[in-house]
Amino acid sequence: MSGQSQNRQESLVPGFLLRFGVALVLVLLTYNPSGVSFVHWLRDAIEAGHAGALHGLAGIALIIGWTVFLRTAWASLGMLGLALGATFLAAVVWVLIDFDLVSLDSASALAWVVLVCVALLLAVGMSFGTWQRRASGQVDIDDVES
Repeated sequence: MSGQSQNRQESLVPGFLLRFGVALVLVLLTYNPSGVSFVHWLRDAIEAGHAGALHGLAGIALIIGWTVFLRTAWASLGMLGLALGATFLAAVVWVLIDFDLVSLDSASALAWVVLVCVALLLAVGMSFGTWQRRASGQVDIDDVES
């Protein structure tokens, strides 16, 4: 195995963590319960009558990010994979609630958990193609030694 191929094998976890980090930033920039998000910023600007070009630019940037993540997740996981992933993560949230690790009385805590789950599902969708190729033994053109 070449050194380059060896590095690719070892980069699965860091690659996933990077994708998860970017997905989490995308999700939390869009909305989070702290009140510091695009949704809150835009709402406040509209209420004050000051929504402008910067809001439009930020909104378009977020739409581009969501489009990239959702199209990639859809292409790699499909409807069934996304449904199964969402169902699994919903069951994880249920377990967290059942074991009193997250309280239904705290809408904020529940929202944070759900947002992290959304980011996790997006990251799995972004990473699944790579995992599938590695598990099946499919060779990338870059992995072939000349």
